[in-house]
Amino acid sequence: MSDCVIGIIGGTGGIGRWFSRFFAEEGFTVHVSGRNNGMGIEEMASACHVVIVSVPIGATEGVIRAVGPVMPRESLLMDFTSLKREPVACMLEASRSEVMGCHPLFGPDVSSMRGLNIILCPARVDRWMNWAHHIFERAGAVVTEATPDEHDRFMAVVQGLNHFNTMMMGLAVKDSGLDNSALKRFTTPLFDAKMSIVEKVLTGNMRLYMEIITHNDHFMKMLALYERNIAAARECMEHHDVERLAELFEKKYATLYEEV
Repeated sequence: MSDCVIGIIGGTGGIGRWFSRFFAEEGFTVHVSGRNNGMGIEEMASACHVVIVSVPIGATEGVIRAVGPVMPRESLLMDFTSLKREPVACMLEASRSEVMGCHPLFGPDVSSMRGLNIILCPARVDRWMNWAHHIFERAGAVVTEATPDEHDRFMAVVQGLNHFNTMMMGLAVKDSGLDNSALKRFTTPLFDAKMSIVEKVLTGNMRLYMEIITHNDHFMKMLALYERNIAAARECMEHHDVERLAELFEKKYATLYEEV
């Protein structure tokens, strides 16, 4: 299928633009559409064998419902959304085409996907089953198949808990009232590294991070675990109970690293 034509809705920015360049370099003909320019949805659906939806989470369902009904049965509809349960269900409902969810676990700042993870969620796939595997693995990516629900359960940790923890640290440092210029004279390399991540999240696309957290049905369970562990640690610290606090962490982390 080296002669297939690929369309990316949202291909003028972010990860969509990155993949438009990637597919073009792989020898495919690529059409893109953005918010204010590019090929129209119906025109793209009729001209492309593969259409990929790469828009913000909040806009994904609307775009899928617009493009899905005009996709030919033998074509492939995909998405690059950070969550998979709702987008994949929507693609199945809105289209008669083949459907595969896809989540590249990297951002547009990387030079290549070599050694990086990509998750595929094949939902209604026949002739296109091996196509994405072949393209991404040939480029050096580590490709893993998962169900949409399995994907979202892992993302509740990898993205949801990760981003939430980063944002909470940023807010706590801000609320501390410490002068930022003075704080810099007391920092360690590890703290500087953490604060650079905090700054990237809090000054970046905040809406994206908020949508990743709030639209994932599995995140509330992770939040409950997060709060439970904070409460347990706080109780130990209020009683200056070093031994109990150490035991709390050592037991759980010893098990974690044994599993890894």
